[in-house]
Amino acid sequence: MEPVDPWAGPAVRETPRIQVSADARRQACSRLMTGLSLAATLVLLAVSLIVMGYILLKGVPGLSVHFFTRLPAPVGMSGGGVYHAITGSLVLVGLACAIAVPWGVAVGIFLSEFGRRGRLGQIVRFTADVLSGMPSITAGIFIYTLVVVKMETFSALAGGLALAIVMLPVVARNTEEMLRLVPQGQREATMALGIPYWRTVLWVVLPSAGRGVGIGITLAVAGIAGDPVPLFFTALNNNYFSLDLTQPISSLPMEIFRYAAAPFAAWHRLAWTGALVLIVIIVLPMLLVRLLLPGYRIRR
Repeated sequence: MEPVDPWAGPAVRETPRIQVSADARRQACSRLMTGLSLAATLVLLAVSLIVMGYILLKGVPGLSVHFFTRLPAPVGMSGGGVYHAITGSLVLVGLACAIAVPWGVAVGIFLSEFGRRGRLGQIVRFTADVLSGMPSITAGIFIYTLVVVKMETFSALAGGLALAIVMLPVVARNTEEMLRLVPQGQREATMALGIPYWRTVLWVVLPSAGRGVGIGITLAVAGIAGDPVPLFFTALNNNYFSLDLTQPISSLPMEIFRYAAAPFAAWHRLAWTGALVLIVIIVLPMLLVRLLLPGYRIRR
């Protein structure tokens, strides 16, 4: 009778084959998902390049010194510019940032560092998520009822408040996620030196995530800079240059809408040029944030 080899058996002989088969399936699935992700990225990139190329093709011919230095021409006449609209957009976005950025960053710090598991943190996080999905027209109607009706006039202040409501939850949730990426060891090392936790957050954690927080703020700015819907109910529009926060003010999205809806070919060209300028105004802060703010490479 042949001796029984304890290391030789059907189960032992089949294990490497099963392992190879499972590894092959995982590798095939990984290649498939990588290919699908690459294809989706290429499609998105192609669509973006087509849109940008078309806007460049239509908008570059209208660029001139007069476009940036003159007010709109009378109805039906060619020429004119959007000097007042560019200034108005900068005022509205500046007001929104002055309100939303400090509060949004503060809320993000609270959610990341002090309210991770508390009930208050859950309520604030849920509220921010709901506000993030809220249509911007809701913010416009809310500010119209709360501010415009009380002041009995449309105003730049009302427009800035409406844009700040749209911007605030985006800044808060992005700040929270960026701060959570900072390793816990940095917090522990700083507190081991006897530094209070609040100073650790402000002087160590927040600067470490500075670039991510800054990029999130610029994304929120991009979301409100090109949105004219809340401005219909708050800032409305103005055909003249104005810096009065208590009066209606023009904005680049509103001017683009007005020019595009007009039945004049000259105004259509101004609308394309205004769209190109608006894209540059949105993209430029993103590039500056990536180049100027210090970054921290997160090791996962």
